[in-house]
Amino acid sequence: MSEPLWKPSPERIREANITRFLEYVRRECDPHVASQQDLYAWSIAQPEKFWAQLWAFCGVKAGKTWDQVLTDGGKMPGAKWFAGSRLNFAENLLRYRDERTALVFRGENGERTALTYKALYRQVAGLADALRKTGVGQGDRVAGFMPNRHEAVIGMLATTSLGAVWSSCSPDFGINGVLDRFGQIEPKVLITTDGYHYGTKVIDTLERVRGILEKLPSVRQVVIAPYVNPKPDVSSVPRAVLWKDYLTDAVELQFEQLPFDHPVYIMYSSGTTGVPKCIVHGAGGTLLQHLKELTLHTDLKREDVIFYFTTCGWMMWNWLVSGLAVGATVLLYDGSPFHPAKDVMWRIAEEEGICIFGTSAKYLAAAGKFGVKPRTKYKLERLRTITSTGSPLLPENAEYVYREIKQDVCLCSISGGTDIVSCFGLGNPTLPVYAGELQCRGLGMAVEIWDEDGKPLKGKPGELVCVKPFPSMPVFFWNDPEGKKYHEAYFEYFPNVWRHGDWAELTGHDGLVIYGRSDATLNPGGVRIGTAEIYRQVEKLPEIVESLVVGQDWHGDVRVVLFVRLQEDVMLDDPLREKIRKTIKENTTPRHVPGKIIAVPDIPRTISGKITELAVRNVIHGKPVKNTDALANPQALEFYRDLPDLAN
Repeated sequence: MSEPLWKPSPERIREANITRFLEYVRRECDPHVASQQDLYAWSIAQPEKFWAQLWAFCGVKAGKTWDQVLTDGGKMPGAKWFAGSRLNFAENLLRYRDERTALVFRGENGERTALTYKALYRQVAGLADALRKTGVGQGDRVAGFMPNRHEAVIGMLATTSLGAVWSSCSPDFGINGVLDRFGQIEPKVLITTDGYHYGTKVIDTLERVRGILEKLPSVRQVVIAPYVNPKPDVSSVPRAVLWKDYLTDAVELQFEQLPFDHPVYIMYSSGTTGVPKCIVHGAGGTLLQHLKELTLHTDLKREDVIFYFTTCGWMMWNWLVSGLAVGATVLLYDGSPFHPAKDVMWRIAEEEGICIFGTSAKYLAAAGKFGVKPRTKYKLERLRTITSTGSPLLPENAEYVYREIKQDVCLCSISGGTDIVSCFGLGNPTLPVYAGELQCRGLGMAVEIWDEDGKPLKGKPGELVCVKPFPSMPVFFWNDPEGKKYHEAYFEYFPNVWRHGDWAELTGHDGLVIYGRSDATLNPGGVRIGTAEIYRQVEKLPEIVESLVVGQDWHGDVRVVLFVRLQEDVMLDDPLREKIRKTIKENTTPRHVPGKIIAVPDIPRTISGKITELAVRNVIHGKPVKNTDALANPQALEFYRDLPDLAN
């Protein structure tokens, strides 16, 4: 058994929120719950008690308590949570109204804006009043085409205070990408900026907004927050008004009290295989799940500063802003994570006193390749947790964190998705960290790993499933009245069991290893291989910046094809190919060794930064990629088309 990279100190364990919760459960429910393992087992065996105790422990604000915690005997799908309760999502995020800092915005251009909880409440009140006067009410949609600024958070809170539904995407989407999303949900109001900054570039988005409005007739009002220009000319944008001119002087909020599963967010599947699915999430389930993950698994406290490098189009934005419900300071950032310097995020971490630093596995890999060494340059005394998601965190990247960032830090690799607006696998500040593993399964999440016959596995890879319902399951899909798309997405493979589509393994520590998406697994010789097994070998080589692996149909079998993006001044010659093959073979199996290794100048990725293996697989097989608007760099796909190396 490998040695852990980190172990919590007795003091860290004693002071953790999850330790207080364990003691609370032992006192209120079951004196035999003595350890974290006991707590997880109890949360699965007694889901109604667990979620009810979590509600009480986190102090959920509600106009009316529930009649029944779980209906329909826990049927999945179909079960209802906290039936009879009435609450408001925004009210729970605005429970504090004091002079403590609620939001800090940092821009790549040097801008810094801070809002106290009192000031945030006041601005939300002014926007909510304006939205109400525009005709926005329960069930209406408000869309944000926004950089990750404070106006996006204010827009979401004002919208949800009214019982309306918030949906957002980042401003780097093209017109068709926006219409693929907002065109389906027909928002009444669009909130946007005049542009955004990224890596020395200033991008004007008003022309795109005009193009969007031409095909989005549902929009009654466009609200534009100045960003790249302090006084933008918005006269050419139909139905547009500047942010400061739209907000009223209202100082009080009326929080609509609504059912637990009243829609709060509409989020979107990646859309790389067709028009994105519109996934509707309920207010109560989102709130309760986020409170659990932030308070217990991430150990967020009121005095903390929490940051996640994200856009408004990624579910981690929704997760991050729920930190307001804990009363913490939420740090927002817009721009490139490597501009104007490769270590800019760590300078900000020092300046703002970040306690919880969230990012992607790809960022940590790139920082390591760039030689970023925050430990030697910045004072990171307050930093105690680093969270990573978006793709599997490779062991060498985890080792980089402890070697070059900070030794005494809980590195939480987490995994879930837009589908559940939360996580299945999470961190835990009282458990050790092992390289390549997520520390634990989320409390209340009955996660198992199954083989193709539906039999549980341990120590072997298989399908990640959830065998019991949980509060943050989607309420429904938009424009799916019979629930057909919903059922096909999660319940077609194993009846009445949520199949998430991840290829994973439950370890001897009760941790999780995620090997990649099930639909992207490789099948050479009929043996399923997770792509992450290859990435973790290839990307530790100094010559490789990043890689992408797919299976090519070849003479009745599958041939493993590896694409690599190399460091500058490195050539893919025969010695390097042999080095790559040898590294893979020595650390995995001969089946993992690629039949072809090809250098490419770029790797296609979604706008949220995830590499897109399926799109590349389609291209090399001459199949169409149905929706390139979902990609941040669709032009990169051309590098993979009609490659001579793949014809022999």
